[in-house]
Amino acid sequence: MKAPSAVIVLIVCLSAATPLLASSAVGDVVGKLTVGYQGWFGAKGDNSPRNSWGHWVKNNDQPYKDHQKFDLWPDVREYTHTYQTGYANLGNGQPAKLFSSWDNQTVDTHFKWMKEVNILNNIDTAALQRFGSYVKPDPIARKRDNGMADNVRAAAEAHDRKFYIMWDITGWTKFAAELIEDYDNNIKRLTTSKAYAHQNGKPVVCIWGFGFDNRPQDTKGALVVIEQLKQRGVYVAGGVQTQWRTDTTAWKDVYTKLDMLQPWAVGRFGGVKGAEGYKKVLEADHNTLKQLNIDFQPVLFPGFSWANWEPKAIQNHIPREHGDFMWRQFVNVRELDIPSCYVAMFDEYDEGTAIAKAA
Repeated sequence: MKAPSAVIVLIVCLSAATPLLASSAVGDVVGKLTVGYQGWFGAKGDNSPRNSWGHWVKNNDQPYKDHQKFDLWPDVREYTHTYQTGYANLGNGQPAKLFSSWDNQTVDTHFKWMKEVNILNNIDTAALQRFGSYVKPDPIARKRDNGMADNVRAAAEAHDRKFYIMWDITGWTKFAAELIEDYDNNIKRLTTSKAYAHQNGKPVVCIWGFGFDNRPQDTKGALVVIEQLKQRGVYVAGGVQTQWRTDTTAWKDVYTKLDMLQPWAVGRFGGVKGAEGYKKVLEADHNTLKQLNIDFQPVLFPGFSWANWEPKAIQNHIPREHGDFMWRQFVNVRELDIPSCYVAMFDEYDEGTAIAKAA
């Protein structure tokens, strides 16, 4: 494949970015490359609390031909534990197997790839996704996600990477009442790890979904949650809607209370020309956030496809163009002297955004 080689060069360029134009000094997220880490794939027989096929298929049955949820096939040759699917053998005659994110060795391999210069070139930090809409009410989901966080912590410590928790509030109507409880009971313990990301001397968390029309609209609750986290000495980032600058709703007051903004970009443009045109948005975001003294972490993505997840979706909806599409996004960041960025995602094979090894 050509795409990974493009990523290698891009990340080298970002790591050398100067001058540093940010509200905060270099830490574990400012001046660094962060990737989103889903860690949500499961397999029957993986001994996880769910012990079922998760995210490879829609209904937890074994994946087989025309019965799958993912568009990108992972390269599994470096995993010691993989799981037999219902597909025919691969072209080389080997059985068609997939990995489980629950396995320690899977997560360790991913963080090893993040570190190795000859693979993905020194990814600094991983943001572990956490979906409170089912973690809170479902003890099995909570046990599974807490165990996943422990796996990520161990892998990050072993490979000298950083990680932090990113809550996704999709469908989480009670996030204002439950997020702090989740932090106190399940997340705070992680922040003592040498691998947990800190910025300005504070442990980092992120809340994703602020300002989106199809997400909870509790702006007052959002302000309370941000304030409560800050009272606990936490650095709070926010994954916000793309048009946050022109938002005239009550969300505009929420954005200014955050320590860092990550305006969502996945699916907002396509093609090299589209990526080049998005530079104007990045520049306006960067300038506004400098005036507000808020850190900026733009979102970059390699392409997008989820035709096996959404039946009406277009296959290969946003092509990778042999890495040129993502290359142009990194060029934007470099030309604007933006010192940080967030790549969505590392392992999201089911939406075609994964930058981890794939066939």
